Amino acid sequence: MLTVVTCKWTPRSGYRSQYGPETVNTLQRMVARWYHDPHRFVCVTDDPTGIDSSVSVLPLWPDFADMPSPHGGKNPSCYRRLKLYAPEMADLIGPRFVALDLDMVITGDLRPLWNRPEDIVLYGDTNPKTYYNGSMMLQTAGCRRQVWETFDPKTSPRRALDAGQFGSDQGWIGYCLGPNEAKWTTRDGVFSYRNHIRHQRDHRLPDGARVVVFHGEIDPWSPRAQRLDWVRDHYGVTGTEVAA
Repeated sequence: MLTVVTCKWTPRSGYRSQYGPETVNTLQRMVARWYHDPHRFVCVTDDPTGIDSSVSVLPLWPDFADMPSPHGGKNPSCYRRLKLYAPEMADLIGPRFVALDLDMVITGDLRPLWNRPEDIVLYGDTNPKTYYNGSMMLQTAGCRRQVWETFDPKTSPRRALDAGQFGSDQGWIGYCLGPNEAKWTTRDGVFSYRNHIRHQRDHRLPDGARVVVFHGEIDPWSPRAQRLDWVRDHYGVTGTEVAA
């Protein structure tokens, strides 16, 4: 059975996005609506307050929690997600799982995306110089254990940066794995709001869209996104708890 896992931790003071429990609950509801095969939903978090009882909660590990982004303080640092590549995830989360960011809108059937046979599939359609985006990652636990086991917090971020890979965890994943892993792109119905929709005149939902990733400063719960009918239809109308 597939496990769907997301991570939620308390961001540093002043960070551009805040992640209340409703961001977890909303993601769980979207997954339940659009993935009809057996699955379980897990949140790895440092604060389970308000998370729905239908979500299994695991305590957030401390590994690399204090590492800054190699691009400066205004950018997210997600190095702790690298532990998802550790072989122990088979026992902790499950032998087959997909990891999702909280800032996405699910708009179509997920089975063509998540029922693929490859041992790993990554989102890879946001930057031609950065091979992968960490917003969605499907894998058999431990299949690319080198991502976790060869990471050196003192040297690895610079190695990835010097190689032109943008981001924290996703920069190292791209550097470590190279460009040839299986990917999702717009051909599979996975779109970036920032790259593929935001600059279109009507901001409409593309035909065939299954997932829209809101990486960057606009979140699905932000007022700018909530003006769009398709965001409200699929993500829901947010309250003050997550719209701040």
